[in-house]
Amino acid sequence: MPVWLQADRRFSAQAAVRMIAPTLVLLASAALAPAARSTDSSPQQTSAQLINELGLHVAAQPVRERAGWKPPRKILVVARLHEHLRDLQQVAPQVKLVELSSHTAPRDIAEADAALGICTGDVLEAAKQLQWIQWLAAGVEDCVQQPAVRERRVLVTNMQRAAGASMAEHAMAMMLMLSRHLKYFVSEQQRAHWADAEQTAPELVDLEGKTILVVGLGGIGTEVAKRAHAFGMRVIATRASGRTGPDYVSYVGLPDELLKLTKDADFIVNCAPLTAQTTGIFNKEFFAAMKPTAYFINVARGGSAVTADLIAALHDQRIAGAALDVTDPEPLPSDNALWHMPNVIITPHVSAYTPVADELRLAVVRENLRRYVAGEPMLSVVDVERGY
Repeated sequence: MPVWLQADRRFSAQAAVRMIAPTLVLLASAALAPAARSTDSSPQQTSAQLINELGLHVAAQPVRERAGWKPPRKILVVARLHEHLRDLQQVAPQVKLVELSSHTAPRDIAEADAALGICTGDVLEAAKQLQWIQWLAAGVEDCVQQPAVRERRVLVTNMQRAAGASMAEHAMAMMLMLSRHLKYFVSEQQRAHWADAEQTAPELVDLEGKTILVVGLGGIGTEVAKRAHAFGMRVIATRASGRTGPDYVSYVGLPDELLKLTKDADFIVNCAPLTAQTTGIFNKEFFAAMKPTAYFINVARGGSAVTADLIAALHDQRIAGAALDVTDPEPLPSDNALWHMPNVIITPHVSAYTPVADELRLAVVRENLRRYVAGEPMLSVVDVERGY
């Protein structure tokens, strides 16, 4: 299983669905992979490529100006990064990288200055001088909820935007499966039955001309919006940071406009991080505001949706269907009603399970490790209070 799936609480599955998306985006992303970079590229060139292609946010101040920073001597590394230790060591040759396991010496943990992929209460309790955590996923709710992170003002960086393109493709694949009723046709194929398009097959729906509401116009949401616009859809969105957005988004509302915008949408895609403000926002009131012909797609976090309310809306046909890459709880219990609903598609939290996304995440880890050791401005710094 790829390390990134494990780091983001993802589970083994068949290769993630790859559907239609702008080829140039994939080519640009693939070009950032460490294996594909020219050996003549300087660290500055490589860094600029990564920042520009992914649209990463660079901290305003060098990390060396942060209280408590010093050139790190020991950094803890999650065991799932074992195969990349040699690569990471080349970035920071003067640092001792300590792979965390049950055999790790307590002294190594106590003396750790930073951690890659580790943010647990027991480690934070033992690693009193730890100053930086590189989280291996975009969602940081499991990390920022640790009291020590807030109390000690630990610097947290994440994987914002690294898997945006891959997750957006997954969202589009789900939209196409729902609108074209591919689940139905696959089941008919398994029965070797030629479904009559005019008599027994469900009516197909075009994406062109439909309205999509992207909830959370961040790194993932922007990539979804870009692809939806390319399909000829009208794109509207919400975002917590303000009303600005790219030209292909016709309207950007604030989070309190969710229900108003939902009434006009044919597809609603959740791309928002899980925070206190987004937990349970897709509830009975939300599903009641949806059109009966509209679809709900969730590729962000299962905790944003109230599962019982979603099941009720689907069962009563108050909405047309749902596609879920994330659920609450995860993994979804085998006796959950969602598994057996004909108008539901479920994938087991694998939307970022692609080689391109894996390479980009490793590139971000490498670059932030280099920057922290050198005391430079960090990439993708998390606002711990906001939770993203």
